[in-house]
Amino acid sequence: MSMKSEKSKLSGYEFYERVLGSPRYIVAPMVDQSELPSSQTHTKAWRILARRYGANLFADPKYPKYKDLNFDISSGEEGNSVIDRPLIVQFCGNDPETLLKAAKIVEPYCDAVDINFGCPQDIARRGRYGCFLQDDWDLVYRMKKTVEYAKMMESAGAQILACHGRIREQRGVNSGLADWDKIRAVKEAVKVPVFANGNVLYASDVIRCLQHTRADGLMTAEGQLYNPALFASLPRLIAQETFNKATPPPPSHLAALSPSPHSVHHSADFPDYAIDILAHPSHVDLALEYLDIVKSLKTITTLSAVKGHLFKIMKPALGIEIDLRDRLGKVRGGHGALDEYEAICREMKERLDKKVELVKDKSLLQLIQPDPKTGLTTLPHWLAQPYIRPLPPAPQDKNKSNSERFVKDITNATNTVPATGSRTSATKRASVNDGDDDYDNDLCEREDLELKRIKR
Repeated sequence: MSMKSEKSKLSGYEFYERVLGSPRYIVAPMVDQSELPSSQTHTKAWRILARRYGANLFADPKYPKYKDLNFDISSGEEGNSVIDRPLIVQFCGNDPETLLKAAKIVEPYCDAVDINFGCPQDIARRGRYGCFLQDDWDLVYRMKKTVEYAKMMESAGAQILACHGRIREQRGVNSGLADWDKIRAVKEAVKVPVFANGNVLYASDVIRCLQHTRADGLMTAEGQLYNPALFASLPRLIAQETFNKATPPPPSHLAALSPSPHSVHHSADFPDYAIDILAHPSHVDLALEYLDIVKSLKTITTLSAVKGHLFKIMKPALGIEIDLRDRLGKVRGGHGALDEYEAICREMKERLDKKVELVKDKSLLQLIQPDPKTGLTTLPHWLAQPYIRPLPPAPQDKNKSNSERFVKDITNATNTVPATGSRTSATKRASVNDGDDDYDNDLCEREDLELKRIKR
C-alpha cells in the first residue's frame, strides 16, 4: 500500500508505473528464523549488491516493535532516494495502530509499505502474523484500511498483490512446488499489478513464470539469496528468439517430479540460455564484492547478516572446503570480524582458481552435470547457483516398533559411512552440520546489539 493519502492515491498501475518504475524483477522479503531484529535478511549492503545484478525493486521485512534497530536512518543511507530506491518496507505484525505508527516513521524513506500475510513459519504463528492472520477474520477486517485478501485486498486499497502460489502448510522440506495456475487465476481476477513468486531456480524460470502467470513482475526469495546474479542475464535472454516460441522448454524444476532418462538435461540438449554465465558468476567474487559494499557503508551491517549471506552465496564450495566452512562458522564478533570474513573468502578464491585452471579448456556446457536422482542441472561448485532443497524423508513404517526402527537406522548409517577425507564424506558432514546462517547467530546478535548500544 503506497504512502499516498486516500484523496491523492494512485491506482494500482499508476503507482506501479509512475512511482516504482514498472519493476519486473523483485527481491522478496524474507522473515528471518530469529526473533531478534538484528538478523534481518535484507541489509542495506545486500540491496546494493542485488541492484547491481539486475534487481529492480526490493521489499524489506521489518518488525514494528524493533523499528529503530531494523531501519537505521542515522547515516542517511537507508532508503536514500539516489542509491536505495525504489524500496517497499514490509511489516510483520497484527496490531493496526502499531503498524500505522511504524509506517508513518518509514514514510519518507520508502515508496510503499506492505503487510505480511504470507509467511508460514513458526515465528509467524507465534507472533500471529503472516498467513496465520487468515485464522482471525475479525482482525483482518479491522486492518481493512491496509490490506485484505485477493479481491478483498484490492477493494480495501492494495495497489499491488504478491502471490506465492503455495498453501501455508507448504514450508520447509515440504515446500513442494508453487502453483503457477493459481497465480494466473489471481492475475485474471484483479485489476492491480500482481507479482508472482515460486519455482524459480534459473534465469530461464523467471521468464517462463512471467509467461505462464502473465504476472507483472517476478518476486524471488531464496533463489536470489543463493545467487545474487539471478537476474543479471535476463535482458539478453528476453531478446532471444527461443522465448518467443509457442511452446517453450519445460521449467527446470519440473524434472524433479518424474526423474527418468528422458527428463535429465544432458549437455547436448540443455539450452545455452538456461545456464547463461552472466547469471552464474564466481560465487566467491560475489562474496568479496558484498564485503566491499559492507565496509564502504556508514550504516552498520549486522555480523549475523553478513555471515548468513556468505554461507548462502558460497554454499556449493563450503560443502567441499570443510575447513573453511568451519572457520567461517567460528568467526566471532568485534571490529576484526569483517577482515576475518574477507581472509576466508580470499583463501577460498585461491583454491577455486586452481580448480578452474584445471578445466580452462572446457566450455561451461561440458562442465554441467545432471543430478542422477532429480535430473536437475548441477553446475561446477565454484559458480553461483540455486540451492536445491532435499526431498523430505520417506514416512516411517508405523507397524514397526521404535526399537526396530532405531536398530535399522543405526545399521544403515554404519554401512554407508564413506572413507574419511573423501569428497562424499565432506559432503555428508556438511549436510549434518548444515546450520549455515544460523551458526552462532545468537552470539552475533548479542554482539550486534552491543555495538548499536555503544554507537548511541
